[in-house]
Amino acid sequence: MKSLLVSIGVLIGILIIIFFIIFFGLGFFISPQSDPVSKADAIVVVSGGQTTTRAEKGIILFKQGLASKIIFSGAALDDGPSNATAMREQALSAGIPSKDIEVDSDSQNTYQNALNTKKILENIGAHSLILVTSPYHQKRANDTFSHVLGPDYKIENVSSFDNRWSKSGWWSTRFGLNISLSELQKLLYINITGNYQ
Repeated sequence: MKSLLVSIGVLIGILIIIFFIIFFGLGFFISPQSDPVSKADAIVVVSGGQTTTRAEKGIILFKQGLASKIIFSGAALDDGPSNATAMREQALSAGIPSKDIEVDSDSQNTYQNALNTKKILENIGAHSLILVTSPYHQKRANDTFSHVLGPDYKIENVSSFDNRWSKSGWWSTRFGLNISLSELQKLLYINITGNYQ
């Protein structure tokens, strides 16, 4: 009986440790980063939460000389210009030449971002990219792009800053908790079902 209680106590202790590893590691899991970042053929910025900040990060990377092309991907949220067009205007205002900017204004989700970006990458002969999105979206974006692009493409991950979310405190705000659990659910779905759409 005593050995059974000890075994149960050890098992509970192990389960608690596993829970805390998963809990505190979730933010780092859903937000993988390539560090250091090497030069690529193109920088790809997908729109979504805090699109302006995502574009700003892509512009900074471009100006650091990390790629010769920058691709903005994302449809309009309403009847106005697409997110991609708005990001393009932001890049032009920051001094990036029009000839170095490519735009996909049709994508309405991450799968379409990857699908439509692949056409642009093929058109410009690019095989390596720096993928820029919000930190909580990085893992799912990477997995989706990897699935769509296939093994002939190299993807590096760089997240923009989002003041509503952090890796080490993803649970500390309602937004952080909701978006992190939503991303985890979507990641589990695409990896279990193989359905990235």
